[in-house]
Amino acid sequence: MSARDVVGTVVGFARTLRAAGGTADPERVQAMLAALDHLDVLDPADVYWAGRLTLCADPDDIARYDRCFAAYFSGRAPRPGHRPPPAVTRYAAVPRPRADGDAEPAENLRAATASPTEVLRTRDVARLTPAERAEVDRLIALLDAAVERRRSRRFAPAHRGRLDPARTVRETLRRGGETARLRHRAHRTRPRRVVLLIDVSGSMAPYADALLRFAHAAARSGGRAVETFSVGTRLTRLTRELRHRDPDTALAAASAAIPDWSGGTRLGEELKEFLDRFGQRGLARGAIVVIASDGWERGDPSLLGEQMARLRRLAHRTVWANPHKARPGYEPLAAGMAAALPHIDDFTSGHSLAALEELARIIGGAHA
Repeated sequence: MSARDVVGTVVGFARTLRAAGGTADPERVQAMLAALDHLDVLDPADVYWAGRLTLCADPDDIARYDRCFAAYFSGRAPRPGHRPPPAVTRYAAVPRPRADGDAEPAENLRAATASPTEVLRTRDVARLTPAERAEVDRLIALLDAAVERRRSRRFAPAHRGRLDPARTVRETLRRGGETARLRHRAHRTRPRRVVLLIDVSGSMAPYADALLRFAHAAARSGGRAVETFSVGTRLTRLTRELRHRDPDTALAAASAAIPDWSGGTRLGEELKEFLDRFGQRGLARGAIVVIASDGWERGDPSLLGEQMARLRRLAHRTVWANPHKARPGYEPLAAGMAAALPHIDDFTSGHSLAALEELARIIGGAHA
C-alpha cells in the first residue's frame, strides 16, 4: 500500500468517526499517521491500536470508535490478547522517531493529553457536573449556527450573470445612445428559514436546557430566519423570548413562558397544531425543520407518522435530534420514533457539544 493510499484511508476513516460524533480533528489524524509510520499498515491490529490511541479523546469515544472501525474496515475490531488497552485512554501515544530512523522504546513514548475542552465536547450533557455544565453552556453560546442560504426570486445588480436589459438601456440613454457597457443581474440569496421544535417533556429534561441554548445560538446567528417552539403537552412559541442577547436572560424568559416543562409528550397532536397554525401558512414551507425529541409518544403514533409525512411535503428538509441515538446499541424502537423515522432526512443525536456542532452544520447546509 502506497503512502498516498494510507493517508486517504486514514482521512476517510477520521471523517467517518467525526460524522458519528467522534473527536478526530486534523491534529489527531496526523498523530495516527505518525504512529503508522512505525507499524505494519496491513496488520488490522496495528491499525486498530494506532487509531484508538490517537483518535479517542475520552473513554466515551471507545465504543463509537469500535463501531466505526468495524464498519469502515468491514471487519470486527481486533483485540489481541498480547496488547491490552492502555490504563488511561485519554492519552494518545505516538512514537518519537530517533536520528537512526528507529522508534524510541515504549517507555519514551510522548503522550499527548486531550484538552479539557476536547473532553467536554463529546461528553453527554446529562452526565456533566455543575462546573462542566457551566463551561458547556458557555461554549454553546459561542456556536456559529449560521443558517443555510437559498436563492430568492428577486434579482440584484451583479458583475456577471443574466443580461439586465432595463439597466443596460438606461445606461445607454445616459451616454447619448452609445452602448458602452452591458449590465448584468443575478438572483439574490436570503437565509433559509429554520424551525426548531424542542421537546421539554420529563424524559427530555436532562437535554432540554442545552437544546434551548442551542436554539438561542441559532437565533443569534440566523436572526429572524429562526423560529423556536417547545412541544410537550402544549405548543409554545419561544421565538421572541430567545431573541434576548444574553443567553441566561433568554433561557429564563423561555422557561417562564413554557407551561408544561417536564410534563408528558403528545408529539403528534403538537406537530399537527404547529402545521395547522403556523406551518401551512408559511413557517414550514421551504424551511429546515428540526425536531429535538427522544420519540416517546403518549398519544397515537400513527398521528405522528401522518403529520411527519405532511411536514416533509412542506419542508425543505426534516431533521430529528434524539439524544439517545448516541448510546451504544440504540435502536429506534419507541413507537413515536419508529413512526417518524421514514419521513426524516437527517437523524442525529444532539446529546453533546460535538453533536450540537454537527446539528449546526446541518442547518447551515452541510447535509449528511
